[in-house]
Amino acid sequence: MSENLTPTQSAPVPAQAPARAEQPRRDRSEPMFPDGPVADPAGSHHERRIRSFQPRRSRVTPGQGEALRRLWPTWGLDIDGLSRLDLGELFGDPALPVVLEIGFGMGEATAQMAAADPGTGILACDVHTPGQGNLLNLAERGGLTNVRVANGDAIILLREMLAPDSLAGLRVYFPDPWPKKRHHKRRLIQPEFLTLAASRLAPGALLHCATDWEPYAEQMLEVLTAAPEFENTQADGGFAPRPEFRPLTRFEGQGLDKGHVVRDLLFRRKAS
Repeated sequence: MSENLTPTQSAPVPAQAPARAEQPRRDRSEPMFPDGPVADPAGSHHERRIRSFQPRRSRVTPGQGEALRRLWPTWGLDIDGLSRLDLGELFGDPALPVVLEIGFGMGEATAQMAAADPGTGILACDVHTPGQGNLLNLAERGGLTNVRVANGDAIILLREMLAPDSLAGLRVYFPDPWPKKRHHKRRLIQPEFLTLAASRLAPGALLHCATDWEPYAEQMLEVLTAAPEFENTQADGGFAPRPEFRPLTRFEGQGLDKGHVVRDLLFRRKAS
C-alpha cells in the first residue's frame, strides 16, 4: 500500500475512455457510386490485348463523389462495348460536331476548351474516377452542356461503339510515355491505333497529340508520318506550335519550369 494512502483509502480508478462506436464497413462488392461509373464496364479481364493505360487509385473527394452521384446518369457513359453510340442523342444535338479526348487527367483543360468552343461537343474518356468527378463538377459550375464523360477503354469505345466518320477530331494530350523500352509496346500512338482512329474520324478531321517526353514525341512523329490515312498540317513535316485552343495546363507549366520541351503534333485525316 502506498505510504500516502490511509487504510480506508483506495487508489483512484483511472478514467475510462468512452467506447468508440464501431463504424460499419462498406461491402466492397457494392459499387461506391451505384448510379455512377462502373469499375470495369467492358469486362476487361476478357481482353487479352496489351493495354496502353494503367488505372490509378486515389481518393475521391466529397465534392467529386457528389458530382458523380448526381451528374453521371445524365452526363456520364460507361464504355461497355455492347451497343453503337449515337453521338447526336448523347449530346442532344444531331448537328453538333464531336471531338473525342482520350485521357483528360483532372479535366481542367477539357473544361476550358469546352467553355471556349460551345459549338463543339467534347466526349472526354478516362479511367480515373477522381478526374471524372472533377470534370463533372467543372462542367456544372461552368454551365457547360457540351461535355460528356466516358469511363473505360478508349479502344473499345472506338472499335465497338463509334460509327465510321463520326468524329470531328481526336485529342491525345500527354499520354503515358511508358519510358522503359520493354514497355514501348504499351504506348497508345501505334500504327494499329491510327488505322482504327482514322476509320472513326471524318475526312479532314484533326488528330492532335501533345507530349513532354521527347523520345515519345519522335516516335509519334515517325508513326504518324508513315500512316497513309493522315497528313501533317505542317509544311516542313515536323512538330507544330501549340495551338491557341489547347490551354497551358498546370502540369505542363510545371514541366516547362523544369526545362521540359512540349511537342504538339497536328495531323489531318486525308479525304481519301
